[in-house]
Amino acid sequence: MNKKKLNKKIIIFIIIIILLILIIFFFTNKTKKIKFGNNSSSQEIIDNILNISSYETVIEVEINSNKNTNKYIIKQKYIAPDISQQEIIEPENIQGIKIIKNKNELKIENSKYNLSKIYNDYEYMTDNCLDLNTFIENYKLNGKEIYEEKDNEIILRIETNHKYNKYIELYISKETGKPTKMEIKDNSKNTLIYILYREVKFK
Repeated sequence: MNKKKLNKKIIIFIIIIILLILIIFFFTNKTKKIKFGNNSSSQEIIDNILNISSYETVIEVEINSNKNTNKYIIKQKYIAPDISQQEIIEPENIQGIKIIKNKNELKIENSKYNLSKIYNDYEYMTDNCLDLNTFIENYKLNGKEIYEEKDNEIILRIETNHKYNKYIELYISKETGKPTKMEIKDNSKNTLIYILYREVKFK
């Protein structure tokens, strides 16, 4: 009888140990999901974006003017604090052109084309308004940390003194913590530049 009672106690003890292990395992996984999953706070996501030291992106850019609409696919690289590079992937007629900025120096690489044409017809290609790091710098200096949460995205906003680049909005996914698109609008809130982020890699 005592032996049976002892065996019963051992079995109960083993069951309790197993239950404790399962509870600890479940709690640990739940904690990890809260910290690293889709439930990161909006402020954490914003802070991560504002403190990027380097990144690589592939973007689709649509530039609207009074005359026409031009579309580009551009690969961008940024290494803090001063180096940024844009390489045009499409359209084919200017494919391979690289625009490199290092501090105040602007360098355009591609001897196959008449480079002066870039400044005339592709002025936005040499303007840093397309760069994510430029938006981040301006957002920090703006003095007003304006953002809105909408559906599954966070929208950071900047209002400048420029007539054409008056309103700038950066959309960030709450799920991935990465930018999804940027819109640059004039003083009438017409979209002049629309940027879609196809790939984003933080380093």
